[in-house]
Amino acid sequence: MDKQLTCDDVTAFTNAFDADPKNRLSLNAVTQSDIGTIALNRNVINRTTHTYSHLIDTPKATHQKSTGRCWMFAGLNTLRLLTRKKLNIEEFEFSQAYLMFWDKLEKANYFLENIIATRNEPINSRVIMWLLSDPIPDGGQWDMFIDLIEKYGVVPQEVMPETHSSSSSRSMNNFIVLKLREGANQLRTHHENGASEDELRKVKTDLMQTVHRMLCIHLGKPPTEFPLQWRDKDKKFHRAGTFTPQTFYKEYVNVDLNDYVCLINAPTQDKPYNTLYTVQYLGNVMGGHPVRYLNVDINTLKKATADMIKDDQAVWFGCDVGKMFQRDKGILDIDIYDYDLVYDTTFPLNKAERLDYGHSRMTHAMVLTGVDISDDGQPTKWRVENSWGTEHGNKGYEAMTDAWFDEYLYEVTVHKKYLSDDLLKILDTTATVLPPWDPMGALAKANI
Repeated sequence: MDKQLTCDDVTAFTNAFDADPKNRLSLNAVTQSDIGTIALNRNVINRTTHTYSHLIDTPKATHQKSTGRCWMFAGLNTLRLLTRKKLNIEEFEFSQAYLMFWDKLEKANYFLENIIATRNEPINSRVIMWLLSDPIPDGGQWDMFIDLIEKYGVVPQEVMPETHSSSSSRSMNNFIVLKLREGANQLRTHHENGASEDELRKVKTDLMQTVHRMLCIHLGKPPTEFPLQWRDKDKKFHRAGTFTPQTFYKEYVNVDLNDYVCLINAPTQDKPYNTLYTVQYLGNVMGGHPVRYLNVDINTLKKATADMIKDDQAVWFGCDVGKMFQRDKGILDIDIYDYDLVYDTTFPLNKAERLDYGHSRMTHAMVLTGVDISDDGQPTKWRVENSWGTEHGNKGYEAMTDAWFDEYLYEVTVHKKYLSDDLLKILDTTATVLPPWDPMGALAKANI
């Protein structure tokens, strides 16, 4: 066979296309409309409902706007359910801008420290190129969320409201990234000129002061204390005094986040089940929690998730939201689109193969707030609280089929009490280190 694509090959391809009139129908349709509109499976739309046998009472869906803060919104959305009950109010949000400020500042320090740690690496090494590719992404992971909460606490949204840049982070990120790349160049140049590690950290401190100033300009100055007063859903007025972000968390949330474990389902050959993993250079707070994942089979992950929801506890999770998702209707279903009919081909890659060959990864974090359990005890679909506002799905909530859960959900955070003793013992083992570009670290790189 010829290595090149020949004219005879193309003629044969064209003749095969013309031989089937269905191809012309697909061409006529797709050249005038989006492929998703043409391939939408009406049977799936008609059979999908937003009712569940086990449902957690939740407030209005939040909106991360033009940012990649899904992991942060999802984390705060799980915690706000507790605060909402304690304050006896219908609607409540924590300030996402407050946590974003500290996340960006910590990520800047984390990046510069990693530049110092890798100062002897060649500038064109894969590690350096990875670090420079996106020094302060909007994305993150559960353990990174824990570090921010433990160090900085939380505040109600009205104490530090959204700004233009917290809702649309691209410009702010671009300029801070520029400054950090300049900083990386300075640090590496000083090292090449014989500067000591202490001298490099003096340079880093000056850079961090500049980043802090830029964040204040874009996001505002974070409050150190604030008064708290509110009117509850029974119209009763309350005034509780003055709080710091840390004392507010202790009084009105008071959850030990270290009691929660990240389970993943990565069925690839390089990641055996019942093994603990971490990802190199994945984090935000220096000296904080390492990002840790316990890889388990999908049924173990699913049972722990369902048990939490049955106990009225929402579940933070990470998934590949861009696959087989109809946004307007809020449906996550592996049959939602009949792409095979349009293209006259199938797409048979399984979950492990999609991970291995770069077709799937964690791109979005949300919250599971309901599950529909059949009469035989099996979950059939899941209620998803998204952070894209209320204008899609069921007022911002999605319906996820159990089959979609199996194929595109990769991570959940569950309380340790829902794990077996054997799994808990694995948490005391040394984590296997995955490279920075592993798909299990992709959620922390998400920017939109």
